[in-house]
Amino acid sequence: MRVSRCIGCKTFPCVDVKKDAYIVPDISLKPEDISIILISESAPASPADYYYAKGNPSFQQTTVQAFNDAGLRVSSVQDIVNLGVYLTSAVKCGKTAYGIKSETVKACSFILQEEIALFPDVKAFLLMGDVAIKAFNCIALRAGDRRVIPAGSTYKIRGQKYRFQESRVFPSYLQVGPSFNIEKSKRRMIAQDIAAALKLVR
Repeated sequence: MRVSRCIGCKTFPCVDVKKDAYIVPDISLKPEDISIILISESAPASPADYYYAKGNPSFQQTTVQAFNDAGLRVSSVQDIVNLGVYLTSAVKCGKTAYGIKSETVKACSFILQEEIALFPDVKAFLLMGDVAIKAFNCIALRAGDRRVIPAGSTYKIRGQKYRFQESRVFPSYLQVGPSFNIEKSKRRMIAQDIAAALKLVR
């Protein structure tokens, strides 16, 4: 299955994103091989920095470091995928400002919902940052559930057991971008959350 052929935006209704930076994962894989979905904030400003881009894109650099911090020996996104982890973003276009409008997160959550449905055997979701948490809560509410992740600071709510249907959900911090190498305490918590999700599925 090639993900980019299964999902995508058709109308591009959002006004606070870079539509020329729109990207969905262009990767072929077997859905049954994926047990964890990691969802970050938005696509990078340049598609060359995306997870599955050629070379050593910036999203790969910090994500590989996060998995190594968690005790895994990986050197590429492909190594992470081989662990059964699928990487994507909640918003499929690059952002134009620091924040992203709630309307944009909600609109893109419909695509994310279709994307998640491609992987029926997922046991855990890693929600990297507030945008991913908001998008996931939109999906849960449409499914007839209550909010999966309650409101509040991530450091206060992480570490508790949250579930969506048959899967565990881990709220965490964003593992891409310059802040990853600056905020050491968040980097440590990201590693703990990744390790907990992998332990669950092994």
